[in-house]
Parts: sequence; structure tokens; C-alpha cells
Amino acid sequence: MAAMTVHLDIVSAESSIFKGRVACLQVTGVEGELGILPGHAPLLTSIKPGMARIIKQDGSEEVIYLSGGFLEVQPGSIAVLADVVMRADEIDEQAALEAKRRAEAHMASAGADFNYDAAMVELAKAMAQLRVVETIKKNIAR
Repeated sequence: MAAMTVHLDIVSAESSIFKGRVACLQVTGVEGELGILPGHAPLLTSIKPGMARIIKQDGSEEVIYLSGGFLEVQPGSIAVLADVVMRADEIDEQAALEAKRRAEAHMASAGADFNYDAAMVELAKAMAQLRVVETIKKNIAR
């Protein structure tokens, strides 16, 4: 018996990074972790910067980074619209580590006019990129 699947499109302003049938999509919504399976109720929500885990029709897994955006679930399709989408091999681990260090340093030496929200967004993006890289490293080590 073939696995149930649903069509998934993941796009950014620059490109379409994934288009195909999937058994499952896992992303982080503003209210928490979401696992989307075929037959999921319709949904429209914002997503946080983080990792998207895709279980493809053939059972293989792909992990990508999303900078945030929107998730739309319809009866026969899922759409992810993100500002920035990167495959794990496109992430510059050193640049992400440096961005994390910069955000933490800015937060530690914050003045009265410091924009804490902007620093938290930058920190969340850097940490999400590092989680994607770490997940891929763990999967390769298996």
C-alpha cells in the first residue's frame, strides 16, 4: 500500500526550493511545533525562523532552514512562503556562529535605546541555522 502524501511547495522571494509530494512536514509555528500530515485541517499561520523537516514520498528526509514566513494548509496542498529559504549545504556555519556572537554581545552591552526585539530576531535566525547544520551532521554520522 502506498503511503498517503500531500503536495508541498516551499518558496522564497528568490526561488522555489521544494516542490513535490510529501508524507509529513514539520515546522515551528508562532504557537509551537507543527506536524502536517495528509488530511490535516486547513490552516494559515506565521512560522518562526527555524528548521523545516520534510519526509518525502519515498520516505527520505530533507532538512532546510526557513527565516520565518507563512504556512498555508489546504485539503490537497501545503504552501510555505518564507523570506529566506536555505538547504543545509548552503548555510555558512562560521557566518551563523559570528552572527550569534554579535547578537549576544549587543544584548549584553545594551543601552537605553537598544532594540531588544531586533537583536532577538537575529539571534533566533542564527541559532536556527546552526540547528539545521547540527541536525545534518547528526544524520550523516548515523
